[in-house]
Amino acid sequence: MKILVATEKPFAKAATDGIKKITDKAGYELVLLEKYTDVNELYTAVADVDALIVRSDKVTQEVIDAAKKLKIVVRAGAGYDNLDLKACSARGIVAMNTPGQNSNAVAELALGMMVFMARNSFQPGTGTELKGKKVGIHAYGNVGKLVAHLAKSFGMEVFAFDPFVPAAEIEKEGIHVASSIEELYNTCHYVSLHIPATPETKQSINYNLLTKMPKGGCLVNTARKEVIHETELMKALDERTDLKYITDILPDNHAEMVSKYGTRYFSTAKKMGAETAEANINAGLAAANQIVDFLTNGVTKFQVNK
Repeated sequence: MKILVATEKPFAKAATDGIKKITDKAGYELVLLEKYTDVNELYTAVADVDALIVRSDKVTQEVIDAAKKLKIVVRAGAGYDNLDLKACSARGIVAMNTPGQNSNAVAELALGMMVFMARNSFQPGTGTELKGKKVGIHAYGNVGKLVAHLAKSFGMEVFAFDPFVPAAEIEKEGIHVASSIEELYNTCHYVSLHIPATPETKQSINYNLLTKMPKGGCLVNTARKEVIHETELMKALDERTDLKYITDILPDNHAEMVSKYGTRYFSTAKKMGAETAEANINAGLAAANQIVDFLTNGVTKFQVNK
């Protein structure tokens, strides 16, 4: 069996060393394609492999067509919208992610972003404290739970909305349950986004929600760009000069937002939620272990396509 790690942006050496140790122990061959600049290199590399590990690399219909022997692809990370699930399913290829491995890194970034915005992007002037402020967790999954835990340590009052998590489960952790998305945004000074990009959620964060936020409200996005209705976001920021937006995903209209909103807006240049040494290693090792478990034992625990 042959396993390919294809990463335009490579794993840390400790991660690739760990992946090789796992695959060697299982008796599988490991090959690396790192820092490639032409997608044709990926098409060539996948031609004879049984398994594929990627990070943010796109596994398209064309990649699937080139990978004649492929049985499994694992996205080392929580999000998997870079995988063409329909194409994988049509070929009987198992697609997986590695949920939870990047969660702490993303959660710490979310709190860091709140501090950054509360302190005027570290520019001169009087800022505010997080203590005593209300924070809303929009989707109470792996990352959302950790953001809630960290926010409580700052002395924040935590609310959450997630229709897929029983209210009792959220409440037992000392968190208020919002009965609706509107209530969450209407109540909280900060809202931390953790929803995936699905047909239901794309562009769902819009003018109506944002303008419900209290005075000085701040939206923190470490999730996906696609869930933001960017035109309506700008309309809300234009009309409500107290609102703020900070994101880990560069908006299409970034340059205009920088010029118009100053310290009320900030975006990282490139998504960095999972960019810690620990998350990098954790996700890579998890991907390797999942592939070995699938190829050896048929385990499909983290499969995201059917």
